[in-house]
Amino acid sequence: MVRGTVSIALEDYHKLIDSEKSFQNQKGLLLRTTREMEVLLSFLASRSDIDKHVQEFNNQSKTSEITFEGNRAKIQFKHEEKDNDKDQ
Repeated sequence: MVRGTVSIALEDYHKLIDSEKSFQNQKGLLLRTTREMEVLLSFLASRSDIDKHVQEFNNQSKTSEITFEGNRAKIQFKHEEKDNDKDQ
């Protein structure tokens, strides 16, 4: 890591802090939406056979994959899988 200093205007510094807060808020909303979609998919899977539709979705999706753990649906973002591989 390279150490150094940077000078920025105070107004720009506050915008940077605000953008981090906004990002964290949006990330939280995305995670909550993902959990809600998992609940919906679990409900649908318990009512009908959606395996072929889920498989087709997984084949076409570039950003996420739907899996089932028992009767619970899980949505995994593909970039998370790569990040998790790096951590191991």
